[in-house]
Amino acid sequence: MAAAKSCAPGNEKTWMNKQKDQLKQNNYPRVLEELEAFLEADTIESPNAPVRACYRYIKNRPRQLDYKAALAQGLPIGSGEIESAHRYVIQQRLKLPGAWWTADNPDTMLALRIIRANEKWDEYWNQQRQAA
Repeated sequence: MAAAKSCAPGNEKTWMNKQKDQLKQNNYPRVLEELEAFLEADTIESPNAPVRACYRYIKNRPRQLDYKAALAQGLPIGSGEIESAHRYVIQQRLKLPGAWWTADNPDTMLALRIIRANEKWDEYWNQQRQAA
């Protein structure tokens, strides 16, 4: 949204929605073209320029921007579900009052919680029994 303020002052939401639609169609080169017209100077005084930061982020991640395929598979493309899962899968268990962990334990425990959250609990334990 910071880049939208520089690229379309007063019309940020419309401009942003247009760019989102382009990304959902895997047309990230068009988004880069839109941003190019508003790129700030690349100087020491502007290392966090919002348009340049957005441009660099998109340009450096073309293989991670296959939103069209993700949407076709019913996968989420936003970070909201991940942030939510972080709270109830990870933090809920790790932040119990009085709990403490050795360095080796959290990864194994979290792997089991993820299996459970993904509704693969029975499948996992059936595989464990077959392997034994």
